[in-house]
Amino acid sequence: MDDDALLTEQMAYYRAGAAEYDRPYAEHEDLRKLLAVVDDLPIAGDVLELACGTGQWTPGLAARARSVTAVDAAPEALDLARARTASPTVRFLEADLFEWQPPRRYDTVFFAFWLSHVPPTRLPGFWNTVAAALAPGGRAVFIDDGPAAAANEEVLANQPAPAALRRLDDGSEYRIVKVFHDVRTLTDDLTALGWSVRVRPMAGAFIGIAEPPSQ
Repeated sequence: MDDDALLTEQMAYYRAGAAEYDRPYAEHEDLRKLLAVVDDLPIAGDVLELACGTGQWTPGLAARARSVTAVDAAPEALDLARARTASPTVRFLEADLFEWQPPRRYDTVFFAFWLSHVPPTRLPGFWNTVAAALAPGGRAVFIDDGPAAAANEEVLANQPAPAALRRLDDGSEYRIVKVFHDVRTLTDDLTALGWSVRVRPMAGAFIGIAEPPSQ
């Protein structure tokens, strides 16, 4: 089955729900703890942030980076991110991450709670894009939900990719891709693609640091 319709619905959800996106960060202490972890991660040099959303992570990245290029497909979310981030070293870019190819290389590629929204059939292509975006010696740094988060989602069956149903305040419903990666399986999958990776669980989520295959 084709996952294009599912991805279109996922984008519509994040556009329509941009104003509600930040709510979990106010409600869940674990998420706030994760935001503080950026200070202990190898964020350096020129940083590419994929799926920056409303910019929850962008100021922390900017504090450690020489520059940040923050990319998202939802203009409504980018408007909120720009309002949150005053740093002159941050540039925001609207682009569909399933179509966009970085025009240059970066020292760090960072993405938080995005990997779980990539359909499994598109993961090799996604990681190839990340590898192509990294300068020699660069690393990918990523944060996402672990399997325990499935208990808080309305998981859907018989979809073209692992999916969940999300509702907005106005009652509208959207399907989104939601893959609850197991740390061991994710590590094995990335290793099979040639990456050197360390993934560790934290606060119900996981944090990964990965170096691409030798080029």
